[in-house]
Amino acid sequence: MRYTYPRPRQVGIKIPVHVKEDRFCAGFEHGLKGGQLNHVEYFRLSFREGYRAAKLYLRYLRRQQGLLEFPVQGRMKFKLH
Repeated sequence: MRYTYPRPRQVGIKIPVHVKEDRFCAGFEHGLKGGQLNHVEYFRLSFREGYRAAKLYLRYLRRQQGLLEFPVQGRMKFKLH
């Protein structure tokens, strides 16, 4: 199933003048999908700013829905003697 993610302008985010719009939008979509910054081209300024805007937008949406934080997930090791 293909998901459609909103564009930055559709959710009210203004794209800064000093960044490239196509890279900003690509970073925004990558951030909404839950992607990580693990490629060299993801570290360009325009992409990073779009990625950051997506993460802030997701935090805003979660707070509106009442989900403040995800529970902490940890691992525990037990040894039985």
